Amino acid sequence: MKILRDLVNFVIKVLISIACRIDANELNKVAAAGPLILATNHINFLEIPLIYLWMQPRPLYALIKIETTRHPFFGFLADSWGGIPVRRGEFDRSALMACIKIMEDGNILAISLEGTRSGDGKLLKGYPGVIPIALKTGAPIQPVAFYGHENFWNNIISLKRTDFKVVVGEPFMIKDRGLGMSREVRQEIVDQIMLRLASLMPEKYRGVYSDLSQLKNDYFDPLPIGGN
Repeated sequence: MKILRDLVNFVIKVLISIACRIDANELNKVAAAGPLILATNHINFLEIPLIYLWMQPRPLYALIKIETTRHPFFGFLADSWGGIPVRRGEFDRSALMACIKIMEDGNILAISLEGTRSGDGKLLKGYPGVIPIALKTGAPIQPVAFYGHENFWNNIISLKRTDFKVVVGEPFMIKDRGLGMSREVRQEIVDQIMLRLASLMPEKYRGVYSDLSQLKNDYFDPLPIGGN
């Protein structure tokens, strides 16, 4: 099985490298191990293989929609790439507990804050599912922005390579305000994380988070010295 996984990973990485111009040097800013939460945006399918394959051998896991696990090939990839199935639109306790265990074991967890693909690359409203994971584990959060590959399929048809941009921001901690914070406060915190993602992107990709004047540090502390 390992030989098959390695072969599939090699082939996928080669195909993506042919189709895309990827500068993954920014991923060197991500620690070698966790506990760490990578807060990302989600444009299309390309971010998943890129962040996994280009970050090896770092121990990386990611939340994926549970429907993916039901597809024979994509389910195989999800299992191989540390996918954690989650039921969208509801509180999924089993997914939460799996994420906490991943943090306790010193791993890295990638979470798409938008919860779905934007398609055009413009940021959508973020959802606060990352907040209880960060608060329960005390794990730092590091924003990772992807952009430039929203026209991937059109470029493929035109036999053009796609520029895939990756920008990694500075990690930070959510200030401990207790687990009983209101829904409104959790949403405000995730909006601030999304604004940090937006600040890593060109203006045309910032979507609903285009007003960077709303950025503030009320909810965050910089990562302590000696952290990830």
